[in-house]
Amino acid sequence: MSKFSQRLFGALAVVSLILSACSAGTQAPAQSEPGATQPAVVVPATGGQPSAPNSDTGLPEVDPSTLEGTIVTAGSSTVYPLAEAVIDNFSADGFTGEIKLDSIGSGGGFERFCSTGETDIATASRAIKDSEVEACQAINRQPVEFLVGLDALSVVVSNENTFVEDLTLAEIGSIFTGEAANWSDLSPDWPAEPIQLFTPGTDSGTFDFFVEEVIQKPRKLEALEDAKALVLNAANLQTSEDDNVLVQGVEGSQYAIGYFGYAYYQNNEDRLRAVSVDGVAPSLETAEDGSYSLSRPLYLYSDASILKEKPQVAGFLNYFLTHVNEWIEDVGYFPASQERMQEIYLNWLSAAQ
Repeated sequence: MSKFSQRLFGALAVVSLILSACSAGTQAPAQSEPGATQPAVVVPATGGQPSAPNSDTGLPEVDPSTLEGTIVTAGSSTVYPLAEAVIDNFSADGFTGEIKLDSIGSGGGFERFCSTGETDIATASRAIKDSEVEACQAINRQPVEFLVGLDALSVVVSNENTFVEDLTLAEIGSIFTGEAANWSDLSPDWPAEPIQLFTPGTDSGTFDFFVEEVIQKPRKLEALEDAKALVLNAANLQTSEDDNVLVQGVEGSQYAIGYFGYAYYQNNEDRLRAVSVDGVAPSLETAEDGSYSLSRPLYLYSDASILKEKPQVAGFLNYFLTHVNEWIEDVGYFPASQERMQEIYLNWLSAAQ
């Protein structure tokens, strides 16, 4: 199929989605799974008469210069550089209000969004937990999930490390639980030196995702907390919510190992080296096709009542979803499939009506 035909087909598909949205009910989303809500009538982010929908997304066109007020967001350190890039462009396109963005980890972001109600948007590198949904509902918020891209969590060593090229998921689990205390425990050809561990802190969605995928699931542990305890009790462990601290720690020793989002690795390729996992290196292709076992989704969460009451928040989310793929690869992450994004566009339409 030619590129023109592909664009034409995509445009027709979007039109079909919009027509479906306009003829459906007006039920607000009552769950966090993308695509599970009923489509809703297209409305502009700034109120008033409905604006013409964007031909690529089906969302109404948004002009940042017409929006004012404050937008408060906090959460994942992994999503932070992507959110920062979108905010910079949102401001450059005319938004003159204030946007507050804090990097405090996914758990911290959900705490502010669901428990204290301090923020309009939570950023996360993991899906929201049932307990966090319940906390949101206790303050009359129903979180709505917006997938904004994919990450390939990268396991890294110093460039001075000349002996590690590939590790199995089981070996990584042994390293970060302290079962393999020295590198020589994994291979007699490797140095008999203690392994120095660097991991994101316990408020980080990166930490949660890593522990679940590398330790809890392979070992069939019932509780994630049990898997976390194995990591936190390991010797020679340093934790930090600041990925830059982890970069510096791993870079400082040829016997160190750590992990964080692909963007931080990409920004420090001259200082660090990514280790392949079960023979597969992190990349756009391996994250998209699922062959890289540590690929994961990146999210924004908000609430329908917030989008209705605060046009600047609805407009910012619209802008984020519409334009994120223009900058996501420059930041160091990977775009979600068009099929998934169409579901997310409908989530916005349903929530912002």
